[in-house]
Amino acid sequence: MAEGTTPRGEIFVVDDDPAVRDTLSMVLATAGYHVICFAEGAALLSVARTRIPACILLDVHIPGKSGLDILKELRGEDYPAPIFMISGQGDIAMAVSAIKHGALDFIEKPFRGSEIVARLNEAIAAYVRRQADSAAAARIATMSFPGREPLTRREREVLEQFTAGASNKEAGRHLGISPRTIEDHRANIMKKLGARNAADLVRIVMTAQQQRSA
Repeated sequence: MAEGTTPRGEIFVVDDDPAVRDTLSMVLATAGYHVICFAEGAALLSVARTRIPACILLDVHIPGKSGLDILKELRGEDYPAPIFMISGQGDIAMAVSAIKHGALDFIEKPFRGSEIVARLNEAIAAYVRRQADSAAAARIATMSFPGREPLTRREREVLEQFTAGASNKEAGRHLGISPRTIEDHRANIMKKLGARNAADLVRIVMTAQQQRSA
């Protein structure tokens, strides 16, 4: 850790490439985090069930169980810390699937250290804000969408941002995730709720609000 920095919490890094682990350890330690590295998922699971880090960086391709399998075992968005997937350029479809299973966002290889620090700082701060004030998502959670597939907690958060008029960039900043990930969530929300376009989605939400108030 760099001299004069204040510990900002633990970050778990899971990657079978020693070079990636070393790079992330150095970059994140310099930013003030305490970094614990794992070469495979089983070791992470044994620790993550008893200690909650500030964030987890989980590679898609690791020995044994895949990163997606580990994510599912940690119960994705129900795990009390944000989880980022690390993926190669050819793994984007898998990373998007991971988001649907609760990962907060994904980081593509190759990556820049300064970019990762900025994204993690933003994500962790946003996660803390959401934990402190979950009223926005709770408003969506109380709405009923009869006959529709239920939304995940994170989809409810994105929907609340959308109905409040936030752009993808603004919603991403508030929730600590990238605008592209916001777009993925919005597409999934529209599919689940049967919305043909943005105006249709607003209409569906307004109808649900009126039914709740009746």
